[in-house]
Amino acid sequence: MSLQKEIPTVSTFRFLRNAAQILKNPLPFHQANFKRLGDTFRLKIGNKTSLLFSRDAGLTRYVLQKNQKNFYKSSIQTDDLAKYVGYGLLTTNGEHWRKQRKLIQPAFHKKHLVRLLETVQKAIVAEIDKITVENPIDIFPILNDLAFQTVVKALFSGAANSDDINNLQEITETAQKMLVSELRQPYKAWWFKLTGKIERNVAYAHQARTILKQIVAERRDEGKRYGDLLDMLLEATYEDGGVMEEEQLIDEILILFIAGHETTSNALTFFCELMARNQGVQEKLAKEVQENASLDLMSSIQQGTYANAVINEVMRLYPPVYFIDRVCLEDDVYNDIRIPAGANILMSVYEIHRSAAFWEDPLMFKPERFEDATVLSNGAYYPFGAGPRKCIGNNFAMFEMVLAVTELLKRFKIEAKGTPIEILPLITLKPKNAILHFKTR
Repeated sequence: MSLQKEIPTVSTFRFLRNAAQILKNPLPFHQANFKRLGDTFRLKIGNKTSLLFSRDAGLTRYVLQKNQKNFYKSSIQTDDLAKYVGYGLLTTNGEHWRKQRKLIQPAFHKKHLVRLLETVQKAIVAEIDKITVENPIDIFPILNDLAFQTVVKALFSGAANSDDINNLQEITETAQKMLVSELRQPYKAWWFKLTGKIERNVAYAHQARTILKQIVAERRDEGKRYGDLLDMLLEATYEDGGVMEEEQLIDEILILFIAGHETTSNALTFFCELMARNQGVQEKLAKEVQENASLDLMSSIQQGTYANAVINEVMRLYPPVYFIDRVCLEDDVYNDIRIPAGANILMSVYEIHRSAAFWEDPLMFKPERFEDATVLSNGAYYPFGAGPRKCIGNNFAMFEMVLAVTELLKRFKIEAKGTPIEILPLITLKPKNAILHFKTR
């Protein structure tokens, strides 16, 4: 048995000295520490708090899959995020999570999602219609609206009016910005509380609940079935035959908004950025789109093998969820790393996806690597997480993204661009200054 090694530590002083940079973009700080200290290091924040950062794919697999019962979601989600969106699949642990996962999972089976494809396609087309070709545009706002509208339509069909949708979108984005401030500036916690900033933002976030309750009440009063996700959630029953109480239903809907649109809009924007810088890939994908033009929606998704490969490669280089966090419940050991009970672990999906240990030419955009489907399970690819807590909406997201990129390249050629892609790491990895020129194809 090997001796357990001492995990190298980044001091509180170094953290505070780089606090301004970390607030803007923490990735260079973490990259420098990984390069200096190795695949796993400890970051001290004050006298009592420390975090383990790791880009060890084996440790990530151990935490998320092999010994997942000993690792729970951290307070970042179960407390910090939950106060804004409630206690649903994304923000709970243990028996409550298992009960909800079992209840909701059937709504996201592929056979049910097929029924939503026409609704999703209409939402996509309506937003892509807004792309103009005269001058370069920032594509992110359009794709952000596209992803949000897609979730809204899949959830509610036509039940939500435009004012409600706009309010829900603004509320969720405001809550995220406040949460980022809390997480990146833990030394300001006292100030946020003293000034009432957190309290005001939580109260604002709770306005979304009022909007959603009204939509649900109207659906129940109407008594008509639409076959959307709201119908499936309202009809889902626990083992004892009971249904979700209203507050729990609202929690789950809010979390679908957060998780269902943010990551997709980011990935689609990075897709456009990469198409503008990789004309050969763009034209190869456009050819596949043209060849599949006469197929029905589900067939075009299934036959869009290169589209799927491109999207997977986009999410390898720019994973929307670029860190995954867990807390160790009981003392544990992985290889020669001792993980004490209560340890907070942040696993860098961004670093694992760009590691030369797992990927040939890791910084190059090469969709062909995903034409071999086994790469998806190589133990170093986590765009939707892994294990029992893998994103419940991964199939929905892939269907939506394939339809979206198909519609984009059916209509437009995205012009070449040579400048570096800019990023804005918040709760998810967001694009920045995605200003591109679209031309009619």
